[in-house]
Amino acid sequence: MRVKQGLKWLAAGVLLAAAGSLWAAPQVQVVGLFPGAAVLNVDGQRKLVKVGQTGPGGVQVISADSRGAVLRIEGVERSYGLSREYSNGFAEPSKRQLSIAKGVGGHYWVAGSVSGHPVQFLVDTGATSVALNEGHARRLGIDYRVVGRPLQVSTASGTARGWRVSLDSVKVGSLEVLGVEAVVLEGGAPTEALLGMSFLSRVGWKVEQDVLMLESKH
Repeated sequence: MRVKQGLKWLAAGVLLAAAGSLWAAPQVQVVGLFPGAAVLNVDGQRKLVKVGQTGPGGVQVISADSRGAVLRIEGVERSYGLSREYSNGFAEPSKRQLSIAKGVGGHYWVAGSVSGHPVQFLVDTGATSVALNEGHARRLGIDYRVVGRPLQVSTASGTARGWRVSLDSVKVGSLEVLGVEAVVLEGGAPTEALLGMSFLSRVGWKVEQDVLMLESKH
């Protein structure tokens, strides 16, 4: 009888210990995926962690690509997708987020769209608005000479003729902003479509660990 009671107490102790370890498990979320790295949010601490490295809370990235990541959390490896909750009771944030790793030339590049048409953007926090050249505008179906307001724009190479227009929508990732001011410049500059402050100021943004993070404001 004493042996049975002892076994019951031992089993209860094991269950309590297991419950305690589950309660203490870090709350982990993947908010960015890149080839060979993932942006982790562990108990509110965000960091870019490369494959083979250990991030906050001892979470290790085993593998990562644009489709998902394998993390080792407290010795257990599992595969997860983007923005998936990793522990009970941890709610996925309602705000939409996008993480952009620094790319070629130390710049931030992101695929997006203007009014549903695909555009490759170069993020430029120094540009007051979204900036396009006349070739971009034609491809996007923007009749800037008709709907735009003419203006003179100062560029690195001098003064250029431009037209101020309003874009129906600009979208990158899951972040979409309606009625975005843009400038169309005559000629081939800028060579890349610039994602400027007329978009960025309407979403939250910051740079941490060479990762640009965008977040919807509501």
